[in-house]
Amino acid sequence: MAGTAQRSDKIDIRISPSAKRILQEAAREQHTTISQFVIDSALSTARELLIERSRIGLDTEQWRTFVAALDAPPQRHDRMERLLREPTILD
Repeated sequence: MAGTAQRSDKIDIRISPSAKRILQEAAREQHTTISQFVIDSALSTARELLIERSRIGLDTEQWRTFVAALDAPPQRHDRMERLLREPTILD
């Protein structure tokens, strides 16, 4: 993944010998180093977590209400219309 990016930062972690053996075995299966395996795995998990955080979960009724609001004609806002008619500093 990030094999060509220059690495200058370092993270030190302590793990049990059994956890290290599992990571080494998994890295061997992927034909990569343990460091690269841990980096790839951690980044993949981090990206999934951040993507999931940005999703909105709606049930069917909430979805229908949301779509109806998007499809509805815009409401008039007198203050907004006045603001848009006023000259700006760029005029």
